[in-house]
Amino acid sequence: MISSVKDFAELPVMLRVDDVERILGVSRATAFNLVKSKDFPSIRCGRRIIIPRDKFLAWVEEQTS
Repeated sequence: MISSVKDFAELPVMLRVDDVERILGVSRATAFNLVKSKDFPSIRCGRRIIIPRDKFLAWVEEQTS
């Protein structure tokens, strides 16, 4: 789990939904709603949902533009 990240390069290559929740400072429900949206970069592996770090960071950049 990610407790305090000082640099995005410290993030793991693949994030989990709870990582996204902590990074964005949103609720668990909001994080799950994000990963269900079509423009959010997530991958389903069985029951797991993983988010590629680089695509997540690009998504954040796109949202702030």
